[in-house]
Amino acid sequence: MMDILSGKSPAPGAELVKDITEATFMADVVDASNEVPVIVDFWAPWCGPCKTLGPILEQEVKAAKGAVRMVKVNVDEAQMIAAQLRIQSIPTVYAFYQGQPIDGFQGALPGSEVKAFIDRVIQAAGGEAPGAGLDEAVAAAEEMLAEGAAADAAQTFAAILGEDPNHAAAYGGLVRAHIAAGELDQAEAVLNGAPVEIAHSPQLEAAHAQLELARQAADAGPVAELEAAVEADPSDPQARFDLAQALYAAGKVQEAVDQLLELFRRDRDWNEGAAKTQLFTIFDSLKANDPIVLHGRRKLSSMIFA
Repeated sequence: MMDILSGKSPAPGAELVKDITEATFMADVVDASNEVPVIVDFWAPWCGPCKTLGPILEQEVKAAKGAVRMVKVNVDEAQMIAAQLRIQSIPTVYAFYQGQPIDGFQGALPGSEVKAFIDRVIQAAGGEAPGAGLDEAVAAAEEMLAEGAAADAAQTFAAILGEDPNHAAAYGGLVRAHIAAGELDQAEAVLNGAPVEIAHSPQLEAAHAQLELARQAADAGPVAELEAAVEADPSDPQARFDLAQALYAAGKVQEAVDQLLELFRRDRDWNEGAAKTQLFTIFDSLKANDPIVLHGRRKLSSMIFA
């Protein structure tokens, strides 16, 4: 498949992941690293953490599509190399470039840290980390969405997912593009079809919250009428809750949050804590550093722990 940014197909190269021996270490690591960085995974059959780390490393190396290669060295069968490189414990991982080790770590790491390591090695060798171009495409699609071009944004997000089906930002963006176009059922279908690996990512959690709010907005009443109802009876929790939904539907997110905070202050237990639940749904739909979220959470916490 062609890269949507460069228009180029990944160049065919050597085997990306393979087992090697001491006899081939010079050719497969030192010499090979003159072309691209080579990740060396020192492991042993009896090492439990090695069985966790190895597959994660392989996955990230293959995802780099040739920008880096990986070899696996069984230390039980390569004791001379292990001694020369002073391998004290396993798993130990080294990255070689132009014949020299340039980075490394010991112990099993979570997938996100392994990916960061691979990206760092590729960038140190002057390459482009996998997904960097896709991230730029996501930013372009987000700009389209912000400008109201939901259909164009959806097409771009879909193209990105053609390159990387597990790109959480693109997946969440596609859901939000359908929401912006008023295609709520399509948005829900896309959300329900998300790969399990990213189903609970922040981007998809935010898209889920936005979909829930969009469905509520479709049934929201007129703002003016609901404001009059609240003014007539400030103690009516349902009227204030309905007003908050109508304000959100009208794009007045801060005003909606203010009404929900006031409802929580007056009766936090009303309708099984509906005000707090709705606040969290709104917070989840926004970026974590959004001022509305930061100020809203602070005010809510001050009331909870007062």
